Order: sequence, then C-alpha cells, then structure tokens
Amino acid sequence: QVHVVESGGGLVQAGGSLRLSCTASGNAFTIWSMSWYRRTASKQHELVATITSGGSTHYADAMKGRFTISRDAAKNIVYLQMINLKPEDTAVYYCWAHTYRASEYWGQGTQVTVSS
Repeated sequence: QVHVVESGGGLVQAGGSLRLSCTASGNAFTIWSMSWYRRTASKQHELVATITSGGSTHYADAMKGRFTISRDAAKNIVYLQMINLKPEDTAVYYCWAHTYRASEYWGQGTQVTVSS
C-alpha cells in the first residue's frame, strides 16, 4: 500500500509561481513512477508531468517550459515547480503513483487558483 499526499496549492496572481509537493509513504520503495495530473473546472483531466524512479521525466507538450518536475528520492517527495502561471492553469492538481506491481494510488488533490 502506498499513500500520497499533495501540498503547496493556493491562490497566486498571473505570472506568479508555486511549488507543489507530493509525499509518498507506506511501501514507497515499490513506486516506479509518479505523475502530476490536473483537473480543470471544465472537468478536463490531463497529465502534467511524470518522473520515474530512475529520474527520467516526461512533460505534456502544453506544460513544457513553465513546469518542472523533480524529486527528493531520500524523502520520497516529488515536486512540481510552476512558473509564469496563467489563469488557465487553475485546477485541482493530483499526485499519482504507479508501482512496479502495477498498482495505482492517487492523492486527494490540491487546489491551485491563478487570478488574472
């Protein structure tokens, strides 16, 4: 069993920055990759970025350049640094963990609101 908890969301003005954190616990050693997804007010659910246990990263095309995913492997934390935020980045951001055993775990989400 793996538990993931997001933090770091909040209200920011357009052009501002935020860093989200996702902390994994439980059998975190079984995690193969972790991703950030977001769900907008229109209920669109989209992948933001992924990082594997080996450190490889992948970004959705629309996120490249403004979003950076990174990790602190020793602490089982994955970060999402977001810069130059836009109102359309307003969403609930979710952390998703995928294990070597093909299990999936979601966090509860953290709200990011970007005001214009």
